[in-house]
Amino acid sequence: MVPIPAGVFTMGTDEPVIKQDGEGPGRRVHIGHFFMDRYEVSNAEFEKFVNATGYVTEAEKFGDSFVFEGMLSEEVKNGIHQAVAVAPWWLPVKGANWKHPEGPDSGILNRLDHPVLHVSWNDAVAFCTWSGKRLPTEAEWEYSCRGGLENRLFPWGNKLHPNGQHYANIWQGEFPTSNTEEDGYKGTAPVTAFPPNGYGLYNIVGNAWEWTSDWWEINHSADETYSPKGPPKGSDRVKKGGSYMCHKSYCYRYRCAARSQNTPDSSASNLGFRCAADSLPDYLK
Repeated sequence: MVPIPAGVFTMGTDEPVIKQDGEGPGRRVHIGHFFMDRYEVSNAEFEKFVNATGYVTEAEKFGDSFVFEGMLSEEVKNGIHQAVAVAPWWLPVKGANWKHPEGPDSGILNRLDHPVLHVSWNDAVAFCTWSGKRLPTEAEWEYSCRGGLENRLFPWGNKLHPNGQHYANIWQGEFPTSNTEEDGYKGTAPVTAFPPNGYGLYNIVGNAWEWTSDWWEINHSADETYSPKGPPKGSDRVKKGGSYMCHKSYCYRYRCAARSQNTPDSSASNLGFRCAADSLPDYLK
């Protein structure tokens, strides 16, 4: 974990790109000192948790999870006859879970250092509790994402490719049919890939969506706030950061101010998390 200093920042933006997501207005938010995982929780870390506790994820209990069709083998794809109407590239795959990210014929042995996927909000909370941590609030997550920069699109600034360099694992090419993999990855990348932001956080945008603790809402007050925690109840939880599937033409959500939501029991092949903590757990001191 890395220490995140207390401070004040502008959360959200007065120039929302996806207005229906509640990206605005920009508002002053005070954040206290806390700690944030340097990396997204990896398959190796999640495996330790499962081995220690016997935990069974919700995707495993349900028997299926959503997978991007471009990652599936033809054999698995041929056995599926339904899709998400508004996003036909999302397919419900029987046997897809954190151990088998693209279904029964896939595994994680060659990507133990990649972010764990198919983890619901409830699963993420269970891991955080076991590790003596918690999920970050949306405000903490966004403050951390900005890395000390004010009103910038990305954790590193406003240019997507400064000096021609890739700083995040997102989609290149034409979504959803052609990924040129210019950043070196078709799916997820190792949690250590790409340069860290100003606070030393890796892959805070792109790679895998990350759960936060907040309930979802889209109508925000412009008033100054102190360590906001979101509304007291809701139906969906906030996720931040975008994923390897994000492209400006369809899901321009690898920006610090961008946001999206899922029900707490949702899981997918681009959804993971990282933890926060008020103080370092004893085993990390």
